[in-house]
Amino acid sequence: MKPKNQRLVLVLAAIAAVFTAVLLAMWGLRDRASYFYTPADIAAGKAPEGKAMRLGGMVEEGSVRHAPGGAILFVVADGQARTTVRFAGIVPNLFREGSGVVAEGQLQGRDFIADNILAKHDERYMPPELGNLAAEHKAEETLSQ
Repeated sequence: MKPKNQRLVLVLAAIAAVFTAVLLAMWGLRDRASYFYTPADIAAGKAPEGKAMRLGGMVEEGSVRHAPGGAILFVVADGQARTTVRFAGIVPNLFREGSGVVAEGQLQGRDFIADNILAKHDERYMPPELGNLAAEHKAEETLSQ
């Protein structure tokens, strides 16, 4: 075989190997993908029941309740619709009424059963341990001007 043909075969084999690797990765992750939905999507019937997904929105004021057995019930709203969330576990420190939240789990009927809760914060958030550092940094900036 000529060197020119050998290079062509090698390039084609490399392309086939990369294509096969991508297909295998996609096939392996097909059940791991969790799609993001809002309460409006759930109200419109766009969210599949019993499939892994993420629900995002704001925790409605006055909606957090503690159910028997340690579960926490709360309502996630997006301004257009509301969805009740049930979570059995420990919520993050940043979880509170009126703040953003992403719940991972699945839809069962009209309720969302969460496996994990991710609390959102704004860009100005400062961990309590670093709260004084921010004030000191601001004071240094004021002095240097």
